Amino acid sequence: MTTLTHEAVTTAELAPATYRPLLDTVEIAVLAGEEEPRWHVSVLPDGLHMLHVDGDGAPVEIRLSLPLGDAAGYWHPKAGWKRTIVADWEGRSTVSLVDGLAAGCLYDYRGATLLTFGTADPVPEVSLLWGVSEENDTYVVHLHLPASAGPQRFVFVPRRPTVATALGELRRWYEDAMPAMPVPDAARLPLYCTWYAFNQQIEAATVEQQAELAADIGFGAMILDDGWQRFGSGRGYAGVGDWIPDEEKFPDFAAHVARVRETGLSYLAWIAPLLLGPKADCYDRWATSAPRASGVPGAHVLDPRHPEVRAHLVDTCVRVVRDYGLDGLKVDFLNEAMVYAGDGHGDVGQALTLLLAELRAGLEAVRPGLLLELRQPYVGPGMVSYGNMLRSFDCPADSVANRVRTIDTGLLAVGGAVHSDPLLWNTGAPVESAARQLIGTLHSVPQVSVRLDALPEDHVDALRFWLATWRLLRPQLLDGTVEPGRPDELYTLVSSESDGVNVTTVHADRPVPVRPAGLARTVLVNGTAEDRLVVDVVDAGATVEIEVRGPDGRMIEHYRTELTTGLHRLPVPRMGLGSIRNTA
Repeated sequence: MTTLTHEAVTTAELAPATYRPLLDTVEIAVLAGEEEPRWHVSVLPDGLHMLHVDGDGAPVEIRLSLPLGDAAGYWHPKAGWKRTIVADWEGRSTVSLVDGLAAGCLYDYRGATLLTFGTADPVPEVSLLWGVSEENDTYVVHLHLPASAGPQRFVFVPRRPTVATALGELRRWYEDAMPAMPVPDAARLPLYCTWYAFNQQIEAATVEQQAELAADIGFGAMILDDGWQRFGSGRGYAGVGDWIPDEEKFPDFAAHVARVRETGLSYLAWIAPLLLGPKADCYDRWATSAPRASGVPGAHVLDPRHPEVRAHLVDTCVRVVRDYGLDGLKVDFLNEAMVYAGDGHGDVGQALTLLLAELRAGLEAVRPGLLLELRQPYVGPGMVSYGNMLRSFDCPADSVANRVRTIDTGLLAVGGAVHSDPLLWNTGAPVESAARQLIGTLHSVPQVSVRLDALPEDHVDALRFWLATWRLLRPQLLDGTVEPGRPDELYTLVSSESDGVNVTTVHADRPVPVRPAGLARTVLVNGTAEDRLVVDVVDAGATVEIEVRGPDGRMIEHYRTELTTGLHRLPVPRMGLGSIRNTA
């Protein structure tokens, strides 16, 4: 198979290959060993295209190429902040079941797609290369696939007007192809997490106080994060592995769990089952099965390719849920298993599918309606059978990152509810600071992690208001048709719509298109720094009632007016909300 070497800096320096038309303006070349393998494309009933490649048991390289056109950006599940187009000597990634997905979307300055694809099998490790070929004035994507007993398959979406439209079609294919874990209503309710509020300085009475306050304010679930277990102090992980409660913090952990659940909250505990630290009692027993250090300080990683390791991990997680009466687990650091990728001793993704299937079965046997939280980067379609709460990667107090990451996750989220990273803000800051965090993640399930007993009154009012508003608009925010715009613009105008109600969050000072004649209600959320919104009525207009509320929910204005076609200024304050009701 042709591979990049230290001498091949760009794709133009690779050995030539024969390209053939694939879809729209995309061309393809397929290589395996010294010969071109057999491949063909079939058209699916929904209009998508399926590429089938038979490498006869050899590794396969797929090269995609298309004219640059008016290309503006390239989105993929691990894009992070690099979502503009880069040179082909820069775009590199390795993905697997627990670390991204072999998928991508190239789009132009209007937001229309030029190329959208995704692997039909998210489990194996795949190496990707992408970017602008400076020598050929083309955009290229190369995929290096491991040997497979069966055909390699990729789904392609024809050109579509927006990235969200194209990825939505790809997501629906995954929904049909991959059965998702059931999602209880508790996974779709605002959640309180102890992490940023307390870090590891937690104990039973303090947590129970927060639980009572959280239930009263409008939360439906709670996560007890890192620090409940023995040796759970300091920022290292040298003590993990036993997963036994710290008796000084939680003298009777089962009774503590019962008291939290009596508030009406579902209760989950944090666990990082693959990590093993030298202070753990079980370290000597399992050290030989964890030869490599993790990417977090103090711990090694148990190798899930060993059947006895998988059995041990399942038994441990089941014990924690069963013995203490928990509703589920926040499963952390699964991506650390990738330290074993490519070592020649078996595919890590295949081993993790066995582990996670066994884990789900074991946990559901003792806890019907199980809640399992997974975290970027392991929230892709291949994980839908193993988790029902899909959380954004850590971004404390960063409302922009939380917005971008939750929407990125939602573009290909199958089955599970997308959750924000727990929201953190300065309790001494103006109330707008609290509202900004909530507004940034409005199109996902909000998680919050501040000390509720230390919040000023106006912050409590804001939190209560926005959680109540979120619950009221949940059908639109979680289940509606979402259009967030171009990924490289960081989703500054996000629209969700269903049942005649549109919710639009505005994060940049720009005109907001509205259709008052065609909708029963339009909800506008002002996440900008300006104390007004400019709307652009793009239909015939209507007589409407407008209600304006501040960041803490206080009513500011309520009036009736005529919204005619064109631009209008609405007096919605920063971090406030405006509601437009059609009176017809």
